[in-house]
Amino acid sequence: MNPSPALPIDEKSARPQPQSLTDLFVSFTLLALQGFGGVLAVVQRELVEKKRWMTREEFVEEWAVAQIMPGPNVVNISLMIGHRYFGLPGAMAALAGMLTVPLVVVLALALVYAQFAGHPGVAGALRGMGAVAAGLIAATGLKLMGALKTHPLGLPICITLAVLCFVGIALLRLPLVYVLLGLGVVACTLTWRKLLP
Repeated sequence: MNPSPALPIDEKSARPQPQSLTDLFVSFTLLALQGFGGVLAVVQRELVEKKRWMTREEFVEEWAVAQIMPGPNVVNISLMIGHRYFGLPGAMAALAGMLTVPLVVVLALALVYAQFAGHPGVAGALRGMGAVAAGLIAATGLKLMGALKTHPLGLPICITLAVLCFVGIALLRLPLVYVLLGLGVVACTLTWRKLLP
């Protein structure tokens, strides 16, 4: 039950953090149950704004790592946060919270959906949910842009990289892995050069 060694001692005591493995499990279960479509928005609101387990800057950094790792982003970030506070048992508790109850709900919804998939109202509802999820993700992205002000590259270069990423994926329909590798290498190289003395 060791807190993250990466945090300074005075910051550890001042910052809210999960109190137990049960707290981690319940928190990530509730987070997962809210995450219909726009998971990024829910994760950011819960972990940064409500629980204050992370700063916006930490969230952006950890989300970036979760994004490039294999598997669902929110599962990756749950593993990282659980490990940060309680090591391997924390990572497993957070992962179990992310997957257990939502898995039961998804299986139940799959059975219901199989019965009503051909109904036009169901198809319309799913299209509407897709639009709402896209709006949640866009709003969260705009909210997190403030964290880029402290990035070594500065806000203009960060925005340029974000626009290039959008153009590559949404407009040019390039495979995500190529865009991430190409722009990721450029961003890492530029940041490394800025951080050199």
